[in-house]
Amino acid sequence: MFVLGLFLAIAIGLSLGLLGGGGSILTVPVFHYVLGAPAHDAITASLVVVGVTSTLALAPHARAGRVRWQTGLVLGASSMAAAYLGGRVSSALPEVALMVAFATLMLVAGVAMLRRTGVPVAVTAIPSVERVLAIGLAVGLLTGVLGVGGGFLIVPALVLIGGLEVRDAVGTSLLVIVLNTLGALAGTAAHTQLEASVLVPITGVAAFGSLLGVHLGRRLSTHQLQRGFGGFVIVMGAAILTFELVSLL
Repeated sequence: MFVLGLFLAIAIGLSLGLLGGGGSILTVPVFHYVLGAPAHDAITASLVVVGVTSTLALAPHARAGRVRWQTGLVLGASSMAAAYLGGRVSSALPEVALMVAFATLMLVAGVAMLRRTGVPVAVTAIPSVERVLAIGLAVGLLTGVLGVGGGFLIVPALVLIGGLEVRDAVGTSLLVIVLNTLGALAGTAAHTQLEASVLVPITGVAAFGSLLGVHLGRRLSTHQLQRGFGGFVIVMGAAILTFELVSLL
């Protein structure tokens, strides 16, 4: 199963480098279902992997001018405090509740992106501060509770609410993810135990995948990226939700 986990780690990195999110959508299930970690430990491990991988993927996006720094820093600052609070709350919630909520959010975000793909997105120079703060607080809380870097929520939010073009939303989301994971880790680390022998290789392979994903992203259109992102999130969300509901029967 460890070998399968390493293989899936490449997909984790590809998702982050290519789409600016989605890495934690795979990381939490990999640690929980494939590697057998308890849900709370899987959430914390996901934060480590996604944080490190996003940091590496951020650099090439920044060099290409695809990071809205002002938007990302404001959003990140507002979400870090909420992520810390969410991390403290997460430890008190049942594992099944966490995973069902995780899957439901994936379905909502994926459907929103697919519904928007046929409509041109109006790009604004700088989204309003109020919108950015609202996005940051909501995403930060969910990051801490569910262990997601927030990319699968940040990218749709920056596109649908903030008015950013998808490629800029992808780059900016990586900056926010880095800040989010730091805040969430501060709230969750004291309540979990991580095995370095598993965490380090998974993180390394995912980091390689993220750089590969950035390279591949230059060859795909905005429409392809957005449809691919939405479809991927829906499939993974449906699979996790089905598994958790069946396990309750």
